[in-house]
Amino acid sequence: MADSTVTPANADAGEQSLARSVSPTRRHNRVHRQRLRAAWMFLIPMLVVLAAVAGWPLMRTIWFSFTDASFSDISNYSMIGFENYLVYDNGAWYGVLADPSWWRAVWNTLFFTVVSVGAETVLGLIIALTLNAQFRGRGWIRAATLIPWAIPTIVSAKMWGWMLHDQFGIINDLLMTLGVIAEPLNWTANADLSMWAVIMVDVWKTTPFMALLTLAALQMLPSDCYEAAKVDGIHPVRVFFRVTLPLIYPALMVAIIFRILDALRVFDVIYVLTSNSEDTMSMSVYARQQLVEFQDVGYGSAASTVLFLIIALLTITYLYLGRKQFGGDA
Repeated sequence: MADSTVTPANADAGEQSLARSVSPTRRHNRVHRQRLRAAWMFLIPMLVVLAAVAGWPLMRTIWFSFTDASFSDISNYSMIGFENYLVYDNGAWYGVLADPSWWRAVWNTLFFTVVSVGAETVLGLIIALTLNAQFRGRGWIRAATLIPWAIPTIVSAKMWGWMLHDQFGIINDLLMTLGVIAEPLNWTANADLSMWAVIMVDVWKTTPFMALLTLAALQMLPSDCYEAAKVDGIHPVRVFFRVTLPLIYPALMVAIIFRILDALRVFDVIYVLTSNSEDTMSMSVYARQQLVEFQDVGYGSAASTVLFLIIALLTITYLYLGRKQFGGDA
């Protein structure tokens, strides 16, 4: 029978082995805590500034949405609950959610978002694929492509406003010279053309952003897949849909969600080109009209709060779905 007696030497060896196995874990936990503290030390100043710059105005806007505050005397107001959002009085519904102009603005914003982001994605992908190819002067072309995105939106919108002018605009003059139209078109005042004019200007402005992010994703792709596809004689179109597009899909989705969130709160390009026209009025333009022109702080704050909730809901949904997808892949 084997001797099972534990000697002092065996006990010391076991304790040393246990100490060696525990020590790296403790060191790892200590380093993790130090990194966590350092991360919070860097994050806290940013969070404080963000709370002061964005958090406080947001909370104040939400607070005013439950009041009857007015710019004529913003310090004198009373709480009215959800009346700015929706209220039933004397057989009729009132509030932002019952205003046909608000729902017209919602439709305009959604239409603008879907069409503009869709066109920018397709054009940006085409431009990125072109710039990813090897040709002489590629660097200069890349720099020139970014010029529309570098121009401030107000400046580009004002520039396009003059170009689309019905009397002095170069667009009408060019189309009439080519015989496309017989007489000048009032692009920004015509109900049938104004939204398309706004979308055209926005696509010109932000397509380089989509192209830039897509190009960055294309340049990170491994070359082995393309070399193997070339050896196997696979058609380039099939390689694009079977190899390239799936590999750049995550980066492309990030660019698309950024543009969707930006398009949902569009204000400047629409306001500069068409002002308060109901044919192109977005949710942001509607909120600005209530706040500034109608001096109704409570009602305008309610419209701004609804817009914030829509964007926040879309952002949370995207983050949740993305986190779930990455979790499933893991």
